[in-house]
Amino acid sequence: MEGISYEERIRLGNLVPQQGQLAVMEQIPAYQTCEVFNVAEAPGEAPQQLKHVVFNIERGVTLQETIDFLNMCPDLKDMDVIYANELDDGAERSGNQNVARKIAEAIGMNYAYGLEFIELVNPNDQKGYHGNALFSRWPITWAKAIHLPEQYNWYFDRQKRIGCRLGILAKLDVAGREVGAVCVHLENRTDSAGRAAQMQAVYDEIRANFSPDTPVMIGGDLNTNTFDGNNVAEFTALFADPEKMQQQMNAVWEYEEVLPQAEREGFSYKEFSSVEGTRRKPMPGGESMILKLDWLMARGMDCVERGTISTLTKDCTWAEPGSALAGFQGAELSDHNACWARCTLKK
Repeated sequence: MEGISYEERIRLGNLVPQQGQLAVMEQIPAYQTCEVFNVAEAPGEAPQQLKHVVFNIERGVTLQETIDFLNMCPDLKDMDVIYANELDDGAERSGNQNVARKIAEAIGMNYAYGLEFIELVNPNDQKGYHGNALFSRWPITWAKAIHLPEQYNWYFDRQKRIGCRLGILAKLDVAGREVGAVCVHLENRTDSAGRAAQMQAVYDEIRANFSPDTPVMIGGDLNTNTFDGNNVAEFTALFADPEKMQQQMNAVWEYEEVLPQAEREGFSYKEFSSVEGTRRKPMPGGESMILKLDWLMARGMDCVERGTISTLTKDCTWAEPGSALAGFQGAELSDHNACWARCTLKK
């Protein structure tokens, strides 16, 4: 995606308080596109199963280590689709690199990328772009980025951004059969109703762009934390009550409308999604909340096997000697684990 100068980013950002995010986004060409990069040769035979992976990559600040993780982890062999959230393009914190392009080239997959936010706080960002990517071993024949109903205005946050949450819809050619793949990132700074409103926009787009008999997988960080992310007192109190927090994590669907909503829309989630959680950014004192945020939801598919892969450095014991991952000194590659499911397509 073509970038814009820092001065132009600031000028556009200054319009947000009067015009609103969507009106400003309409003035930026990068928001009207979905970058598609098809270079991987399609497998020669029709697969009996497809392996889907959800991974919030946390911007790509550990880019080479993340590439090693994807290439070396035994549980990530033969991935077909990765639903990836939080990838930078031209941000200093991740080396001013196109993170999606670098990953695609290194792991030999195609990708579709959509712009979620333009960061405004760092003049050293070449682009300051931040978005989602859908990686595929199979050709991407069509892709569309959709911006979801605003539930929080990030211009007034300490991170100061233009943009809003995003979904990517893609059609994959899997040995001659069309398969839908949808990468979603929902708002954390809202409540259950806000996230459900965003997901409704995703389902509306699925109905408009896929036939009813097309198998479709939705994957991503749905930020189903069971509380209003704007209510600091609420989630601080929950963190201080481990028993209550565990109760909510054991029955997320009772607190997060997006899960029963999926079933009403014809998508199953319990059989496809990880039974383990992921780590929320450290609370005061350095501890983390263990939450269930990352989900796979499917129609027209059956789950054969599923699992969770820790992204804690100490758990990457399979890293090859001499690799960037083997020498990594940080505590974690991402604040999310990677979740996967191996599925068959219904006939």
